[in-house]
Amino acid sequence: MGYRVAVVGATGNVGREMLNILAERRFPADEVVALASRRSLGTEVSFGDKTLKTKDLDAFDFKGWDIALFAIGSDATRTYAPRAAKAGCVVIDNSSLYRYDADVPLVVPEVNPQAVEGYGKKNIIANPNCSTAQMVVALKPLHDRATIKRVVVSTYQSVSGAGKEGIDELWDQTKSIYNPTDDKPPQKFTKQIAFNVIPHIDVFMEDGATKEEWKMVAETKKIIDPAIKVTATCVRVPVFVGHSEAINIEFEEFLDEDEARDILREAPGVMVIDKREDGGYVTPVECVGDYATFVSRIRQDSTIDNGLNLWCVSDNLRKGAALNAVQIAETLGARVLKKG
Repeated sequence: MGYRVAVVGATGNVGREMLNILAERRFPADEVVALASRRSLGTEVSFGDKTLKTKDLDAFDFKGWDIALFAIGSDATRTYAPRAAKAGCVVIDNSSLYRYDADVPLVVPEVNPQAVEGYGKKNIIANPNCSTAQMVVALKPLHDRATIKRVVVSTYQSVSGAGKEGIDELWDQTKSIYNPTDDKPPQKFTKQIAFNVIPHIDVFMEDGATKEEWKMVAETKKIIDPAIKVTATCVRVPVFVGHSEAINIEFEEFLDEDEARDILREAPGVMVIDKREDGGYVTPVECVGDYATFVSRIRQDSTIDNGLNLWCVSDNLRKGAALNAVQIAETLGARVLKKG
């Protein structure tokens, strides 16, 4: 007997990817339902070789359903997630609403799979921010070996992290550069994104950091170790899919770059592509559609006693969102629900 799974927000980029990954990974589901807002009622979405018609989220009864994968943003989640949880359906939420709630586990299965066992307080599990998810997959095995003191990370985040509107704006502005009569001023982003980079993701906070940067700090501490110091600069770049990160790590103990490379090669969810030659590294274009978090450019930082630099790339719609949510569901099934 398998699970009954609801995908909430099935017509969005992440919701569609959740359905794709459930099918690709052959998640043991006896029944899958695609839910969306009333204005999307009846929209067809793909699930493997099947086509599902979306049902109305507002009228849906979650009683008798095992798992709900949410991809609808914080405002709508605030309304519907408690409803699903109260009906006995375990919610795996991709929004930021519950990430910092002490009663809700924040899970990256390669890093802290045991945390799913704390889901029962609210019947909700949170999915981390896309930029955090790929980073902690790379950091955790190194932390286990040499204990990380401090992380300095600069991100290069694709427009798909801002949803369909972000993708459309990059596409439209890129075309308009070559057609001056078709001006496309910024709408989703604060400045032109085509042929540009914008050091601003989410809202500004009182200390000058953006909320995206704050998320990386808070989530890394919750997922790996509250003692780790993190400082981040998050930048939107004109790439459609795939987030990249330049990460500088300071350890308590010395860790040789060759040993670090060997550790990461054996780490779950990590693929090391690190040759010191032209093209011997991974870029966002190459990671699209892949499950792995790719690590390249591993090298010693000679400016501090115990430092390493590395380059980290991942498909943000997959590991940063949909894949991680499905992996949480798999982990929940294996460690707690044990069905299917």
